[in-house]
Amino acid sequence: MKSLSLATPHMIIMVGIPGSGKSFFAQQFSETFHAPLVSSELIATLASSNLAAAKLAKYQIGELLKTHQSIIIDGLGASRTERSELAKYAHGASYEPLYVWVQTDLDTAKQRVIKDKNRSPAQRSAESYEAAIKHFAEPTANERAIVISGKHTYATQARIVLKKLSGPRTEASTHDLPTARPEAAGPHRNTHTITIR
Repeated sequence: MKSLSLATPHMIIMVGIPGSGKSFFAQQFSETFHAPLVSSELIATLASSNLAAAKLAKYQIGELLKTHQSIIIDGLGASRTERSELAKYAHGASYEPLYVWVQTDLDTAKQRVIKDKNRSPAQRSAESYEAAIKHFAEPTANERAIVISGKHTYATQARIVLKKLSGPRTEASTHDLPTARPEAAGPHRNTHTITIR
């Protein structure tokens, strides 16, 4: 089992266009470090309306912030306004927001969305994709987002994020991260400890 212990808990906010790979990274990072994940896409499938989904997501985030454990937010940071609101929420609970911007070229991202059978036909439509692209705003320099490639392996992506989380005053041991894609690493890939102090 790997652990992630930070002096200041972080709200890791995933940023990127649909199909960039942000949900894949969020899920893998959550599983690797047993960090709670708030997935707006999953909440939307369970909620009766978009308004209900937004309320459920806000409630879940609020409850998780009480734990003072680092958490991951996926699907709620497309616009600058959304990210600003999340950052205020994080600071109010003594959390540090950390933006992880997953970048993938538009053609690859669009093909991933079209082929994703977990999405509804409406979500896979060209109109839905174009609307999501228009809604997305790249992070500003002030947001100091960590940039990872949506085409790199999870291990490479995780090393970049862990390097940022560890900072100059802490220690990080990342040699136990899988070197292959997680699905190829087998059921025992979470048997080592990674501690960030």
